[in-house]
Amino acid sequence: MGLREDIERFREIGEERREDLESFIRYGDLSGSQSDTIQIPIKIVDLPEFAYDRLDKGGVGQGGDGTPDVGQPIGQPEPQPGDGDGDEDGEEGEPGEEGGEHGHYEMDPEEFAEELDEELGLDLEPKGKEVIEEIEGDFTDVTRTGPNSTLDFERLFKQGLKRKLATDFDDDFVREAMRIEGATPESVYEWCREENILVSLAWIESEWEEIDEAERDRWASFEEMTENVERTTPVQRIRRKGLREVPFRRDDERYRHPEIEEKKQKNVVVVNIRDVSGSMRETKRELVERTFTPLDWYLQGKYDNAEFVYIAHDADAWEVDREEFFGIRSGGGTRISSAYELAKEVLEAEYPWSEWNRYVFAAGDSENSSNDTTERVIPLMQEIPANLHAYVETQPGGTAINATHAEEVEDAFEDSGDVVVARVGAAEDVTDAIYDVLQTESSSTGGDR
Repeated sequence: MGLREDIERFREIGEERREDLESFIRYGDLSGSQSDTIQIPIKIVDLPEFAYDRLDKGGVGQGGDGTPDVGQPIGQPEPQPGDGDGDEDGEEGEPGEEGGEHGHYEMDPEEFAEELDEELGLDLEPKGKEVIEEIEGDFTDVTRTGPNSTLDFERLFKQGLKRKLATDFDDDFVREAMRIEGATPESVYEWCREENILVSLAWIESEWEEIDEAERDRWASFEEMTENVERTTPVQRIRRKGLREVPFRRDDERYRHPEIEEKKQKNVVVVNIRDVSGSMRETKRELVERTFTPLDWYLQGKYDNAEFVYIAHDADAWEVDREEFFGIRSGGGTRISSAYELAKEVLEAEYPWSEWNRYVFAAGDSENSSNDTTERVIPLMQEIPANLHAYVETQPGGTAINATHAEEVEDAFEDSGDVVVARVGAAEDVTDAIYDVLQTESSSTGGDR
């Protein structure tokens, strides 16, 4: 491999490479990102280049003082006053005092959601809820009344033409029947009915007078006449004589109206619930953050309008802001139902199910006060309609003996399509848990419960 190939290889590696999304979620620094901007570190590799001595004094092969000793770097300038020691004003810092620049790739939640879909193989289709406006669509609806400007002329003409073709008859053919020996208007009319020729007796009687008496015995019978006289179809007559009139009726009139379409906004409210009791140590809190933060970004990127509610709880529950949610810690006991009671109250007051998609995500180490899960939490989950309920158990090193909440929820909603339990024991489990939660929503109907 030559020098040119080396340079091209370094250039390929040295392009700004964004950290793998899955690795970023598992191990990256999430704190540098905001709710609407995700900052993902990028890898920067400097390209190799020749460095020339800035001083014009000697070098290899020049002898004298410019000849380097063995092992001495080639082309390194002699230290100059002020190099690394600061100038007279003291503006230069000590070596290593200033950190190097770190690059970041910025993406918004929408791009994050698209890439997470691709990376994890998800396909969540958000549901529209709140009607924000009614718009006029195509003119596909019709009514019997309306302004003349919306009259459906095409339909009117087609209806009239159908009637013309159905009622039109070959008048020359019927007149020949009047020239049958012994025929009368009544017998001609009866013959026409048998032949499905739609002609009235009144028309026959009016035309009867026009037939010359000398022609009334031209044919001996109707059979002889039909064998010798060609009967033309309505289409043949229209082609020959043209279409002079079309029989329209008032009942044929239809007026076009635009179809009214409801444009719905895809609203979502995400309720994040976290156990902040004394048992939730730093590692568990970090696992909650690594799971819930990407879920927030993802749903914000998927929906037109996303709002978030953060609830912390020990034995009691209270609302907090996003910054407090992941760092807060309490020393109290645990009663998970207090959080669901508050969540239900907030959702009913501010986010009606008819207008909002709802996600209720809870996380903790599965420890709960005695009988609280079966007697209060599970009934509350059943009372709160949502696209998805999820519980994320964070238990590094395995589930503790008294940590039964996740298992009890799992057993209670075993046959439900809109409740999921995920377990995170280490950072490596985070993306699998996110997949389990979102995949359950992708396959769920999100209907009322």
